[in-house]
Amino acid sequence: MAIGEILLLGNPVLRVKCEKVRNFADPEVDRTIQDLRDTLNNFRISRGFGRGIVAPQIGVGKRVIFINMDEPVAIINPEITKRSRQLMTMWDDCFSFPDIMVKVKRHAKITVTYYDENGKKQHLEAVGGLSELLQHEIDHINGVLAVDRAIDSKHIILRSEWAKISGASKSVHVL
Repeated sequence: MAIGEILLLGNPVLRVKCEKVRNFADPEVDRTIQDLRDTLNNFRISRGFGRGIVAPQIGVGKRVIFINMDEPVAIINPEITKRSRQLMTMWDDCFSFPDIMVKVKRHAKITVTYYDENGKKQHLEAVGGLSELLQHEIDHINGVLAVDRAIDSKHIILRSEWAKISGASKSVHVL
């Protein structure tokens, strides 16, 4: 498989709502998942952070997400079916604008219905960091970026300035 080039903020492909995967046996689906896995792993090694990536970030207009928090998981055609009323606020970052942090509000808990690599329907209840990550990635496949979710224009900061102000390492992802 291959490490994909990550598309950056401003590329119009990142603003397109992706198409659903209809044929799970299509070798292109497996290739996309493997490319996402390789690209995520490479980004983590080179940048020191990263938990998830989506197909449009490597130029593929399909509703495919690959995450790796505790274990690697491919998530295909995800839909948020339930959202908590409780919100959480955190600094978010993105492979498509790795030098920028954006303060956003997300639901503290969500339920997601999706398909695994074999086309089997799955349900996932996500809380905290996983909830935030899935909302970020599902936004991506809908053409919505974290900068669109910024609390306001005062809550967008360069990662280097955020690190100075917060005292954190440049490679730390904060929830």
